[in-house]
Amino acid sequence: MEPLFWFATIFFIVALFKWYIFKPINKNLLPPSPPKLPIIGNLHQIGSHPHRSLDALAQRYGPLTLLHFGKVRVLVVSSPDAARQILKTHDLIFANRPKLTPLEKLFYGSKDVATSPYGEYWRQIKSICVLHLLSNRRIHSFRNVRAEEVGLMIKKIESLVSSSLPVNLSEVLYTLTNDVLCTVALGRKYSAGGEGVSKFRKLLGEAMELMGGFYVGDYISWLGWVCNFNGFNAKLEKTAKGIDDFLDGVVEEHEKRMSNCGEVEDDHHQDFVDVLLGIQKENMLGFPIDRVSIKAIIFNMFGAGTDTTYTLLEWAMTELLRHPKIMKEVQNEIREIVGDKSNVTEDDLDKFHYLKAVFKETLRIHPPIPILLPRQSTQDVKINGYDIPEGTQVYINYATIAKDRASWDQADEFRPERFLVNPSINFLGNDLQFIPFGAGRRICPGIEFTMRVNELALANWNERYIFIDDSRNVLNK
Repeated sequence: MEPLFWFATIFFIVALFKWYIFKPINKNLLPPSPPKLPIIGNLHQIGSHPHRSLDALAQRYGPLTLLHFGKVRVLVVSSPDAARQILKTHDLIFANRPKLTPLEKLFYGSKDVATSPYGEYWRQIKSICVLHLLSNRRIHSFRNVRAEEVGLMIKKIESLVSSSLPVNLSEVLYTLTNDVLCTVALGRKYSAGGEGVSKFRKLLGEAMELMGGFYVGDYISWLGWVCNFNGFNAKLEKTAKGIDDFLDGVVEEHEKRMSNCGEVEDDHHQDFVDVLLGIQKENMLGFPIDRVSIKAIIFNMFGAGTDTTYTLLEWAMTELLRHPKIMKEVQNEIREIVGDKSNVTEDDLDKFHYLKAVFKETLRIHPPIPILLPRQSTQDVKINGYDIPEGTQVYINYATIAKDRASWDQADEFRPERFLVNPSINFLGNDLQFIPFGAGRRICPGIEFTMRVNELALANWNERYIFIDDSRNVLNK
């Protein structure tokens, strides 16, 4: 044991000496940066909640902080003004994505719209999402699906309440979002019967965990072998294969139906897989879209949609439970507008100004993605007077921006009224202090779809029920 200790000590001292002697003299004016260690850089300063660690560093070093993850330069952006420089002024320079192993593996070599590199392929698949999958016309065509699933949720709650059984809020909301997304994206629900929902729900949860995990080889290439020993690689391979097997089955099911019928469903009843197979068959893009791309796009739409929708809906309900006066205000608004109707419809949603303010405030306080997906600079650029070298990864810490005290009064408090005073502030990427879905070229294309589901569900829930906060009992109004 003792020789091994001395060998490790000597190795560390030699590495430290070489780093100090041969480190390049940088004449660029780089952003403020905390001291870094040899080999690992600043990785030791990132804890289990990265957005909190980055926030603490920003409080000390400023809204533009340069870190080093191994040999990779990482620019942390923590203010609306700095975010504007990245997402608006120099959006094209920062439109690329870095290659990260978990995303590469889970999204078929980054063939989806969220993680693929900026270029012609990305432009084409984004046009698929914007024009064919998530257009206003397509979203409207799924309104009956949303209404039906929200109705089933209400019936389930009524059944539990009438039987004096507890209502598991998390389970009810997850089932709703999962069933809506399954029907819209995959053509049918996978919650009926244990086999479908339990297996795919587990895979989806593991995928989200892996996407938020740390793959050391992405930053210190010669240490990539560590992930063979800590189980990360094995779990990543197993999860990716499970998702691929599931999606293969979904695509084959649709192909068989198309083969038997000779054509896809009429436009009004097409799910996302139908649309993508139709585009593939007609070669509508001018270049072939293969099966791998179809699976990557579907997993992106379904996986990101389920997690974002469910997380937002659960946090919105949680905040209403914490703030009974706000909940009462929401219920009064809904009941005043709906009147004697038996349920809330999508035609009512635009009238619910306070409800929309509740969702905006929830997205500010509890962003589904605290740190936006990383970007990477494609050339040298100056940001706020600092030199940012080509190849720098950029992490926009939205969790910090959303509580920027220069932008938000009483930033730590849940106050939906702030969005009634400034109703023009929205999440479409124009207000850089409020970018839960990103901004610029790579803004999330599924905002409208996500909000329709959330608003319809929360409005119907609050129109019918009241809550007892200390026990979370659900009672009829």
